[in-house]
Amino acid sequence: MKYVSANEVLPDDLICEIQKYIQGKTLYIPAPKGSRAKWGKDSGQRELLLKRNAEIRKHFREGENLDHLASQYCLSHDSIKKIVYKREL
Repeated sequence: MKYVSANEVLPDDLICEIQKYIQGKTLYIPAPKGSRAKWGKDSGQRELLLKRNAEIRKHFREGENLDHLASQYCLSHDSIKKIVYKREL
């Protein structure tokens, strides 16, 4: 989240109205519902994890055991279990 001065983006009359409630403090204004991107969408991290998890499930179906997968992917045994036993949507 980047800090932006209200003087740069808001009209003077709106700043005066806001100053009736708060002055000299940082005010967070959330994005409207539905306008935020899901986690990892913009960075591509979400896609990388989905691909990794599909690969883990594939190896599991091919006979790899949970402990070996945990070691191979540097994840806990329980994390691997969650990935391989998660019901696909």
